[in-house]
Parts: sequence; C-alpha cells; structure tokens
Amino acid sequence: MITRHAITNYGSLLQAIATQQAIESIGHICEIIDYKRKDENYLRQESTLLKNKSDWNNNVIKKIFYMSLRWPESVIAGRFFEKLRLKYLKMTKSYVCENDLKNDKPHADVFMTGSDQVWGPVTNGTFDPNYCLSFTENGDKLISYASSFGRIEFNDNIKEYYNNWLSRYKYISVRENSAKEFLNKIGITAQQVIDPTLLFDKKYWKKFMSPIPQKKYILVYQLHKNKDMGEYAKKVSDRMNLPLIRISPYFHQFTQPGRLVYLPGLGEFLSYINEAECLITDSFHGTAFAVNFNKNFVNVITDNETATRNISILNLTHLSNRIVKNKNDIDLALKKIDFSYANKVLKTERKNSLNTLKNMIEN
Repeated sequence: MITRHAITNYGSLLQAIATQQAIESIGHICEIIDYKRKDENYLRQESTLLKNKSDWNNNVIKKIFYMSLRWPESVIAGRFFEKLRLKYLKMTKSYVCENDLKNDKPHADVFMTGSDQVWGPVTNGTFDPNYCLSFTENGDKLISYASSFGRIEFNDNIKEYYNNWLSRYKYISVRENSAKEFLNKIGITAQQVIDPTLLFDKKYWKKFMSPIPQKKYILVYQLHKNKDMGEYAKKVSDRMNLPLIRISPYFHQFTQPGRLVYLPGLGEFLSYINEAECLITDSFHGTAFAVNFNKNFVNVITDNETATRNISILNLTHLSNRIVKNKNDIDLALKKIDFSYANKVLKTERKNSLNTLKNMIEN
C-alpha cells in the first residue's frame, strides 16, 4: 500500500494504522511502501512550503524570519511522527523517487493506493504519479481504498492525468461522494467507502488511549489558519465555564486561544478527543473521531478546497447541522447530539466497506 503516511499529522498516521489493520483483519499481509519525497522530508518541508507563500517569499529577511520560526518545530514534529511510524506501521525499505520504486519494486500480489489525500497536489503544488502506482507494471493488480483528491476543481490537463493513471486500476474506491462523481464523469467506475479510521469502533481505538490529566474541558483541534475559530472556541469555553485546551503538533499555535498541549502522543491525542465535553475542529479526522466516539462537536469549515471531506462525512451521518455558519452561534456547541442515526449508518458502512476491501483484494 502506498499512502500519505509520512505527513506530520495525526490523521495521516491513524488512517495508515487503520488501513493496515483492516487488511490484516480479513486475513492478508500488508506492508506500507515507505515512500517519502525528498522535498517533503521534515528537514526540507518548510522550505518547500515557503516557495508557495508569496507574503513571506518576497525578500530575504522575511524568508529567514519564517524559517527561523517554522523550521525547528517542523523538525521536532517530524522526528516525533517518525518514531510513531516505526512503532505502529509495518513498512518496506525507504524510497524517495519513482526511479527507486521502479528499480527495486516491492513484491506484492496486490498494489493498493490507500486513504488520505493521495491523489491531490503534494506539498510543492504538483501531482505525484507514484500515488497512482505509476511504478507498477501492466500485469500488476492495482486497487484503491478510500482514496481522496483533497480538491474538486480540475482543468482538462488534470483530468487527462487522472484518466491516464487511474484507468489502469482494476478496482477503485474513494472516500468522498464528490470524488466518486468526478471519476464517473471521466469514465472511471468507483465505489464510495468510509475512511479507514471509521472501520473500527471506539472499543478498538480505546486500546491505543493513554491517561490524560484534564477531566472537563473544551477542546480545539485546528489545522487551518482561521482567527474566528479560536475566538469561537473561547466563547464556548466561557459560556460553559470550562478550560479551553488546544492540541497541536505545531508549537506556533501557542499564540491562539486555549492552553496548548504540544505534540501529545498518539494515545493522548485520542484520549483528549474522547474525554472532551465539546470538540471544535476543522479537521476531517477530528470530525471523524468525534462522530465515532459520540462526542459533542462542531465543525468549522474554512475557506479551502478540502472542505468536501468534512461535508461528505457529515452528510453521510446526517450531522451537517453541526457546521458553524455563524461565529456567534454558541448555542450550537452546547446543543447535545443524538448519535443514534450516525451509529446505525456507521455500523452498516463498516460492514459494506470491509466487504468492498475484501472483494477488491481477493477477486
């Protein structure tokens, strides 16, 4: 399996763990291809990102200031997640480019593109055909599980790119309904399945959880820049008279509202979501775990191209009313959620999605 397992992000790691476990649960051996692009290595990631940040990239002083702030925390987070990957994932040898993969292709009966934003732009804004299994040969069996584009606007060149590479797959399953619709439009059949983290219920994830000191609190898990989100969370915290905690793998979020819990372990990360009185998040996986754990939450949709992921899972579980549409609507966060329908849907979708995964591998 190739996936975005090496991003310094809890969701990326958790989806990789879940996919590997799902494959093993139906009786097969799974190895994750340890593919890490050179420009996405945690030592180079910030310089790659900087090239696309016109506000910071227009003079030398701003570049130095940006790198002095962001590079150290990126390296610390990168090393932290590297240790977690070694602990939780079964991986092949390391690869850094397509030539490496072609010259020493991993041995497998089936090659699979896994979940997460594998088919969207990589850090430098380009598209990487390795995530479309470009290094495989014509006789290889290719499948995908819960793959995501991370965006829904495509020009003709990008459509041709996907048509070229994805038409080689025997079976394709995707995570969002928008992805399924896009593929159908360009003549590629795809099934929709749930994110791999949702294939397992709270009982499974509790095995990973670790004790945390805080008992009653409001939690913020924020990925995208959005000042309104922190202000909204502070208002919820004040209204409920509970402390506001913010979890993040990036230290620069200490300037945002909430006491920062910096780089919590994987077990602590899951526990903070599980124990929260209310989660305020813009993260797809933050949303997915809140639904899975039946925790009160609200979703803040930021103005970015990846919002379709959040909307898709909320529509599926009939919880789209948890999207904050008015930053002054604090009552929404206080309103308790009835998860009975969501739980029923997830139970059905777990069975269907696991059957889809099994059939793709074995047929």
